[in-house]
Amino acid sequence: MTTPFLLLQRIVPQHALSRLAGSVAASERRWIKAQLIRRFAAAYEVDLAEAARGIDEFESFNDFFTRELKSGTRPLADAERFILSPADGAVSQLGTISKGRIFQAKGRDFSTAELLGHGDESAQRFEGGTFITVYLSPRDYHRVHMPATGRLQSSVYIPGDLFSVNQQTAEGIDRLFARNERLACMFEGEDGLFASVMVGAMIVAGIDTVWPHAFTGHARAPVREDFGADGMALEAGAEMGRFYLGSTVMLLFEPGRVEWDASLSPGAPVRMGQALGRRLKA
Repeated sequence: MTTPFLLLQRIVPQHALSRLAGSVAASERRWIKAQLIRRFAAAYEVDLAEAARGIDEFESFNDFFTRELKSGTRPLADAERFILSPADGAVSQLGTISKGRIFQAKGRDFSTAELLGHGDESAQRFEGGTFITVYLSPRDYHRVHMPATGRLQSSVYIPGDLFSVNQQTAEGIDRLFARNERLACMFEGEDGLFASVMVGAMIVAGIDTVWPHAFTGHARAPVREDFGADGMALEAGAEMGRFYLGSTVMLLFEPGRVEWDASLSPGAPVRMGQALGRRLKA
């Protein structure tokens, strides 16, 4: 059933709206940033006590939205034994990758190959493996971290739609995460090949990484970058990127590598660094 919210998303100029929001969010004019930050923090009940800087110290709304946290605010689980949550948020779905498909919501799934954009050979390595989807709400900390130690092998920026990624939209839009703008990153480590996919959404002004990259947000064509032996090595829990406004992170692991914690289910809150599952070959 198409709700008014879903219909509105289909008819609004998603990219133009996101570019406009991005220009406002990047403004360093004092009166603009101050109003945006204070109203947003109040509306979404942002926990400012966790932020490393005071509310008047941010240079722009984007600077506030991608705020760093105080040291020790997100203690890491034992990365020798567990896969870590890459972000604050809530579990949207998790499970097994079967017949080249990933579950999205009741009656809806999407292709692993389409999501990743790295070709069928890479997608096949995840057949029978595990995935987890973490939704970041507006109030959440919006930096994305490594779930495990790995070396960056390649990335593909894939242009696409900018639907919201909340649960209502996931239940109402086919192939949501495989049609929205996204950055699919492949890492190799002790946990084999694993993917971290940063999915953009409505009003997203950009996706950024801690390594130099060639893509720009809202581009018209895919951008693939191969890093090979020169790829950055990142430890479990290290920052790998950040979102400017709404977002979702998906993790994919090869079969026999990860067993998700039995306490996790759709809607379960998670915090960056907590144990999501057990490493089976640690």
